[in-house]
Amino acid sequence: IAWEHSHPEWLVARWIAASGEAETAAMCAANNRPPHGSARVNRLRGTREALLAEMRADGYRAEASALSPDGITAAGAGNLAHSAWYRDGRLSVQDESSMLVVEALRPEPGMRVLDCCAAPGGKSTHIAERMDDMGEVTANDVHAHKVALIEEQAARLGLTSLRVMNVDAAELGQALPPASFDAVLLDAPCTGFGVIRRKPDIKWAKREEDVAAIAAIQERLLTEAARMVRPGGRLVYSTCTVEPEENGDAVRRFLERTPGWGLDASWTGALPQEALDAALRRSPDGMLQVLPQDAGSDGFFIACLQRTDRPGEPDAGRN
Repeated sequence: IAWEHSHPEWLVARWIAASGEAETAAMCAANNRPPHGSARVNRLRGTREALLAEMRADGYRAEASALSPDGITAAGAGNLAHSAWYRDGRLSVQDESSMLVVEALRPEPGMRVLDCCAAPGGKSTHIAERMDDMGEVTANDVHAHKVALIEEQAARLGLTSLRVMNVDAAELGQALPPASFDAVLLDAPCTGFGVIRRKPDIKWAKREEDVAAIAAIQERLLTEAARMVRPGGRLVYSTCTVEPEENGDAVRRFLERTPGWGLDASWTGALPQEALDAALRRSPDGMLQVLPQDAGSDGFFIACLQRTDRPGEPDAGRN
């Protein structure tokens, strides 16, 4: 498999151990196929149907995404970030798997939402759009120059509910009051093995020891993110990798060491069952693992956690 599909042997061996030979071969083959273009419609500036009609009239082979109600796919469209629709804030370039994060988070108008590692702002702005730009979305990132990118995206899309922060996500408790958000998203730094088709150098740049090192960072960030969630609130953990150590194993380790939290699997019932059939069968506990061969989208992991303790009980975010 490694030789046929040009992947490191150590990585193929890990995937075989986790998923078996057939799934690994299919994943490696999918990683070598060029990705199709996809974008998210800004529902505050028009409907998906209207934008699709315009794109088709201009000769684009554009279709509604089968994964997200806000998504479109476009074959042979070039870079949609160079289009007038992008310039006018009517769409954002985003992979379909990434759009599924808002389905787990379920933001509503008036909520207070924190995106811990937000740059370049795709998920933060999607959250604000789903909230009808009413409420408060705090988009944080450790890199100042990337925070500026988030501000640029919010301005382009006409969003006023989004504010930015520039702190280390491992130290959020020093900058924000604990238990102060209805929902928190931790789209954690990861090995990125779910986006090899977009960034083929990743599979050669990473080493096997990087997996454990990054998992340790994710553990610290997950603990800190949990402290920001109010009792009864939600914490969504996501990555663009396919490594169990960084995904399901990371969530289970968090639940084992942190009382007052549980998995919320209810969100997966609203997902498109046919389009995500393979991923949903792979995810009986509600921790969704999308592989690149499932739907022609990026490999992505999403889990929703619910804070189950009540006000007045010990802070379940601390351990």
